[in-house]
Amino acid sequence: MEQIHLHPDLAPFSRLIYGAWRLADDQDTSTKHVRAKIDACLEQGITTFDHADIYGDYECESVFGQQLAKTPTLRQDIQIVTKCDIMLLSDKYPVRRVKYYDTSYQHIMHSVERSLKNLNTDYIDLLLIHRPDPFMDHLETGRVLDTLVSQGKVNAVGVSNFNRSDWDLLQSGMSSKLTTNQLELNLLQRESFTNGTLAHSQMVGAPPMAWSPLAGGALFSDSPAATRLLPLLQSIASKHDVDIGAVAIAWLLAHPAKILPVLGTNNLERIKRISDAFKVEIDRETWFELWTAAAGEEVA
Repeated sequence: MEQIHLHPDLAPFSRLIYGAWRLADDQDTSTKHVRAKIDACLEQGITTFDHADIYGDYECESVFGQQLAKTPTLRQDIQIVTKCDIMLLSDKYPVRRVKYYDTSYQHIMHSVERSLKNLNTDYIDLLLIHRPDPFMDHLETGRVLDTLVSQGKVNAVGVSNFNRSDWDLLQSGMSSKLTTNQLELNLLQRESFTNGTLAHSQMVGAPPMAWSPLAGGALFSDSPAATRLLPLLQSIASKHDVDIGAVAIAWLLAHPAKILPVLGTNNLERIKRISDAFKVEIDRETWFELWTAAAGEEVA
């Protein structure tokens, strides 16, 4: 498995990342079953696991953390990403009146302490601000991120779903370097390829992560774009003896921005096949063939 160095203070991340956002939705959340998923990832060289405080209505981190509590030595073999700032409407927080974002010093510090406890770990490899906050005080947010790094509670920090101006504003208020931007990137969501967001990641040397790389299953739907893509995806997949999902991931891997796709599934057999994407080579013309099929028109 290819590895990516995001930051000098970070262990290298696996190029493919396992997304834990559905972990608590599985009928079986036992430590045995969760460990089977982790092992299936590790056997392929997938060592990086993506979390957020809110996943599974605030349960996923604890489900994963139970495994780390049972096998503490596992922590040295993996990298943990988690996120904060989204305040969900939830039975766990009945006093909330509305879903909102909180990038205050107090909330971020509290969220990280809770994540450390839930995950049964002394440190988080990479902390991301989950969504850009239109009410953000960039100096306050930058200060708490710098503090968390200096305290050793997180090794590095980054963002998710930020545009260039959001990134630049936050970076201007902190001394630590932002290391990545986790974006929605897939064949059906191509805006970041053309609006400057991905170009900015390349310019600052921050390989982006891709959430929902299979478009949340929409690639397998009967939508017009998916219907146009299907014959080409199937043709490429059959040549490499993989499924069409592996081709869609390979399309992201081929991009020079060094995208790290985040894949989440509770199906153990699918987990075991995540690395099939590396069996597929996508050259420049094939990359644009897939783009054209998805867009329904040739590039200008």
